[in-house]
Amino acid sequence: MKHIKFLVLAVTGCFILSCDTDEFLNPLPDTAVAVDAFFQTDADVLAGVIGIYDALQGVNENTETNIGRVNRGVQFEHLLTEHRTDNTRNATLEGSKSDFHRYVVNANNVESEDYWASMYEVIFRANNILNFIDIANEGNRAKYTAEAKFLRAYAYFKLVRLYGDVPLVTSVVGPADDKAPLFTRVPKAQIYTQIIADFQEAINVLDNTYKSRASKAAAQALLAKVYLTQASPNYSGAQQLCETIINGGGFSLMSNYYDVFYSELNNEIIFAIQYESGNAQESQSFSSEFTSAVRAGREDGQNIVNTNLIADFDQIGGARTAVSYTTVGSSNEVAKFFPDGFDVNATPSYGPNARNAGNDYIAIRFADVLLMHVEAVLAGGAATVDPAALNSFRRIRDRAFPATAPNAITSITKEDLLLERRVELAFENQRWFDLLRFGVADAVLSAHAVEMGYVFNTRSLLLPIPSREINLSGGLLTQNPGY
Repeated sequence: MKHIKFLVLAVTGCFILSCDTDEFLNPLPDTAVAVDAFFQTDADVLAGVIGIYDALQGVNENTETNIGRVNRGVQFEHLLTEHRTDNTRNATLEGSKSDFHRYVVNANNVESEDYWASMYEVIFRANNILNFIDIANEGNRAKYTAEAKFLRAYAYFKLVRLYGDVPLVTSVVGPADDKAPLFTRVPKAQIYTQIIADFQEAINVLDNTYKSRASKAAAQALLAKVYLTQASPNYSGAQQLCETIINGGGFSLMSNYYDVFYSELNNEIIFAIQYESGNAQESQSFSSEFTSAVRAGREDGQNIVNTNLIADFDQIGGARTAVSYTTVGSSNEVAKFFPDGFDVNATPSYGPNARNAGNDYIAIRFADVLLMHVEAVLAGGAATVDPAALNSFRRIRDRAFPATAPNAITSITKEDLLLERRVELAFENQRWFDLLRFGVADAVLSAHAVEMGYVFNTRSLLLPIPSREINLSGGLLTQNPGY
């Protein structure tokens, strides 16, 4: 059993609560007394809300190497997403982290297990806050509730797209309660209904005070993506949400693409998960693990760039190319997230805190909203000449090619849009979800597997349910087909 640390920061200091439970899916304190003692004031509830972000942030692999004791949050997400596309791969074939790019992930994969556990930790921390929301000051209850539900929806949106039907738990399950809800998979449509309800509440209650916490705009942007992702997409709903953000004036494209990633919480960022450079407890290590020729991380080169993506950068990358990837010796490496912005050409060590980097994880940014706007206008069609869609697309292209701006865009095809998203959002863990949403994952990845000598089949479109969770459930939790 993993030991779950609820690390939450309050204005007056830190509250730390550790717990052990029989089921990882329900990381509750040992007794209800512990919870009652912890949540005594509005400040305690706020500290608990901030603690949900700590679960997303995860624990730096350089700080605590034992994955059996801690969770990585989103720090392994590139493995479950980017590596399973035609964008990137691991530099080696050794270890469970290399299984993703070769489509040989099994139900015992520890990184997949950790991601599942991390997202459910987010969900149960959110549920725990909702269980004690009445302790908060009356004037704060609505926004604390909306923030917790936003984060719960965010975690479920990740899970449902990666694993399919998953357990839907929206309340705390105590030691004496029926454990069946913890391990009963429900249809994806039901999960999406809950996600939509949670994001809608966040939209109705929150404002845009924060970029590193839940906000109205972040909920609108993510709900737009939910609408585009459902089995029956709500294109008009997604278009309306995107246009609300676009016309709201609160966000804009950074003129310099480099600044998107190294001037953090800038005008383009809608929601980001923050890290702090040099702070072992608040930093991340994934940036260092992307290095290879000069190894800054613990392992040799995650997210090595595939040649077919380089060809797309050669075609339409423009100013994005040098910021996105670099060639060091014979290694094509991600440059978008150099640890703290340090370039190997400036220092062979990638700076003083390469393994304790402060690069934020960008969850959603304005460029994504502009491209989702085009997607919503396309509405599943082959092409569009809609002026508003052309304008949104042109804004992205003009930044990439400023010397020829305004660039002539007279029509946008579905293929044009998917290609633009690939280059604009490369290494931001969006490509996998884009391929699924555009309905081309099977075709694109089958061709990629042939090119690379991998074996891909349709079972790989869903990750296996972790065996550990199935074992904990006594067989109640079922496995995805083919595993």
